Amino acid sequence: MTLLNVLLEAASGNLPALGAGLVVIGAGIGIGKIGASAMDAIGRQPEASSDIRMTMIIAAALIEGVALFAVVVCIMALG
Repeated sequence: MTLLNVLLEAASGNLPALGAGLVVIGAGIGIGKIGASAMDAIGRQPEASSDIRMTMIIAAALIEGVALFAVVVCIMALG
């Protein structure tokens, strides 16, 4: 299901499809911001790169887990 399909479903009044699309977009933006901030922090303090990388992976995994649950709820609401 592409983003265009999700938006077309939402335009026809299918709100769970819109919710799923927004969840995916929000998770992508959040993980992107985490990655950008981590790269900036590693550039400033290269000696702390392993700690920063580990923290970044944990935070990204938590965001992805929440997004997965939200998409599952939206899919269940579609059915």
